[in-house]
Amino acid sequence: MFDREVFRRDECFQIQGAVFDVYREMGCGFLEAAYQECLAKELSKRHIPFVAHRELKLTYKGQSLQQSYILDFVCYESIVVELKVLASITKQHKAQMLNYLKVSGMHVGLLANFGSHPKATVERILL
Repeated sequence: MFDREVFRRDECFQIQGAVFDVYREMGCGFLEAAYQECLAKELSKRHIPFVAHRELKLTYKGQSLQQSYILDFVCYESIVVELKVLASITKQHKAQMLNYLKVSGMHVGLLANFGSHPKATVERILL
């Protein structure tokens, strides 16, 4: 078992800093793909280990499904980072992150929204 409040906190702060730097440079109004590319560059610059577009295979009662999830980023091999460009984050977006965490076996997710104004938001979600 892990302490939910401190688990991967330092790593999450480093990722959040990268998100906020991208927003400061780019602002609001671009497509998600542009922020994805910028964040990849920023993570690399900060030497934050990541994998972009990681595929998660789904199963149902032990049988593989054709459907899969594509994660925006996995950082430090243990933190799912999902990007959005929306006016606000809803319960459905949080539920999506919880599904990502469940399927991946990871416990920490960051839901980064570049569509909010006047600044980006990052919500830490724990499974």
